[in-house]
Parts: sequence; structure tokens; C-alpha cells
Amino acid sequence: MTFSALLLAGGESRRMGRDKATMEFDGRPLRQRQLELLRALGPEKIFVSARTKPAWLPGNFELLLDDPPSRGPISGLTKALAAIATTHVIVLAVDMPFMTVGELERLLALVTEDRGVVPLIGDRAEPLAAIYPATAAADFRAALAGSDWSLQSIVPKLAEAGKVRLWPVPDPSLYRSVNEPGDLGAFSEFNA
Repeated sequence: MTFSALLLAGGESRRMGRDKATMEFDGRPLRQRQLELLRALGPEKIFVSARTKPAWLPGNFELLLDDPPSRGPISGLTKALAAIATTHVIVLAVDMPFMTVGELERLLALVTEDRGVVPLIGDRAEPLAAIYPATAAADFRAALAGSDWSLQSIVPKLAEAGKVRLWPVPDPSLYRSVNEPGDLGAFSEFNA
């Protein structure tokens, strides 16, 4: 098994009102923190997915721009699965500041040669901190070409096809995301 990594940083941040990638958590911009987590895993390559080229993009990461019109995370995942030269891609959203290297390593340990893993929080998939096999590329292309771009619709189909394992997470707090300005007050360790 080989793997690449993908930082999903293409959200419009409409609810937050500013680019989440530039917001600070624990004294560092979220993008820097998330890229460091992914780098610590030792992927063959790290990609950054965005709608437009971000001013903050470091030179040592490959940018994958969504093909217009962007359909949200499915656009970035489809592009990444087409770009990877590895058997899997580990995906992490820029707005999940509580994720740890240990949790991502736990996900990697659950992957098999032909199957990825998508965490479950209750009965809902968390597709933005997950690992997808390269063999899911056709599934993502087909979904992007259709009219239902929800990853909540795609993940059960991938599980049914044996391409991902659905894994109930022991600590859902690691998968919290920051979406609205009010979320900042809810997470005292978050520094705006």
C-alpha cells in the first residue's frame, strides 16, 4: 500500500466570513497545522485542493484546482483521485483543528490494499477525514457528473462496493470542525 495526502481547503467559508485556512489555532494558521499533520504521516506526495489559487500556498505542495463549477469537496476528491500515483489518498479538511497524527495513523492502520476507511460518528459518515482507494476514482467521477454531489450519498455506495470500511470512531471530538464565527467562542483553544 502507498498513499498520498490531500488537504481540502477549497471551501467558500461563507458561514465563517473569512478564509478558514488563514485563521489561527494554537498560534499557527490552520493550513500550516493541517499540512504538518499530513507531512508527519510520510505520504509520497501532498496535494492542496482549492477553488482558486490561495495566496498562502507553500511552494512544496501541488495545487489541485476544482474544475468549474465547483461542487464542493467532491470536486477536490475527484481531482485528487485522478492525480495520485499511489494506491490510496488520505484526506483532511482544513477546518478540523482537533485532529491528531495518532488518529490519522489509526485510520491508516485500518486500510487494506484495496479498501479505504471512512469514520462514522453515530450514523453519519465523516468523509473529510478519511482514506479513499485509487479504485474509487470512477465512483467519484460518476457522482460528480450526476446531480447528487453529497459525500453522504457516495460513501454508503463505496462501502457497499467494498471500497471503504465504515469505522465508528472512539473519540468524535477529534473530528469537530469550525464553521461559524460562534464556533470560535465554543473552542477556547481557538485563537481568531
